[in-house]
Amino acid sequence: MLMQELLVVAIQDILPNKVRLAITRLCFFFNAICSKVLDPVKFDDLENDATIILCHLEMYFPLAFFDIMVHLIVHLVRVIKCCGPVYLQWMYPVERYMKILKGYTKNLHHPEASIVERYIAEEAIEFCSEYIEKDKPVGLPKSRHDDRVGGKGLRGLHVITPSLEDLLQAHLYVLNNNNEVLTYILHHEGLVKQSNPKMSKNWVLKKHNKIFFDWFKEQSLLMKMLLKH
Repeated sequence: MLMQELLVVAIQDILPNKVRLAITRLCFFFNAICSKVLDPVKFDDLENDATIILCHLEMYFPLAFFDIMVHLIVHLVRVIKCCGPVYLQWMYPVERYMKILKGYTKNLHHPEASIVERYIAEEAIEFCSEYIEKDKPVGLPKSRHDDRVGGKGLRGLHVITPSLEDLLQAHLYVLNNNNEVLTYILHHEGLVKQSNPKMSKNWVLKKHNKIFFDWFKEQSLLMKMLLKH
């Protein structure tokens, strides 16, 4: 984002025209190759532009500026021809997840083994919790009225009653679209993220959706008690 959009605006009227033109062409080049829609007909022109841009940079910048990363600009168009658009090759999601995995390290002498054990333990706990949540209790008799309560009548019209999970999902949808509850939702998401700083964003969102009802109910009761006093 800095190279594609902001740098062009930042260097206006602070550099000589030739230097500013070279940097602006470099920014336009990155903006062109990072777009989601690419025209294969223009690949040769982009490759020639990359060569010209490097020549201009070598005219105005010292030699210490040029390392291997700068010269790799020449090969970017060829990489797009072989591997496809640039946005499909970003390493940012992988790097963000690597930060989470590095947080699993508890034994500095064996960091890889520590990450593997923590990852396997987390996967096992999540699998067991999801499995037990859907399982039926052992030893308790099933009521003969369950079918009727679940919407499966024996005679007459079949009245479909939504399940408890569907009702909770609808309740969460209503709360998320209520402006008065938005402050509580953002506050609770912040609390969950603060309590679990090493967990991913999807995990924090699932945890928030799972316990938000009870937390919001407690907050409502506290507000009622304060208003009475």
